[in-house]
Amino acid sequence: MIQFYFLSILCNGLSGYILTQDQDTRETFDYPDAGPVSPLQNETFRLILGALAAVVGLLKLLSPVRGDLLIIGDLIPALLGFAAGFILLFDYYRDRSSLNTEQSDGFAQILAGKRKWIGYTAVISAALHFLFPLALFL
Repeated sequence: MIQFYFLSILCNGLSGYILTQDQDTRETFDYPDAGPVSPLQNETFRLILGALAAVVGLLKLLSPVRGDLLIIGDLIPALLGFAAGFILLFDYYRDRSSLNTEQSDGFAQILAGKRKWIGYTAVISAALHFLFPLALFL
């Protein structure tokens, strides 16, 4: 469906941009009383975007665009949306959780190394998906 195509481009672009930003510098633009300047720095926005990106990634696999190959045409954007959404959801959980175990810290370190690469790939995939809608592997 065309709606999932558009949502995939939007979610991949936004979540990829968020993942490419440094986590250490994202809170330096806060005003003391007003909170974050940008909605992309808001934790609630990140939670909703992460959930939406993961759901759209899953639904994009189930409903391909007409004229495209069934799974292959939407595989990369769907997997990137699912991965970016999962990382945003995990970041929200890790920031809010009072239980910091060694397993979650180890998993967070693994994700920290791949976070920017997934973000850059999601932004590039969203841009190419927008520019070339009927390409085989986009």
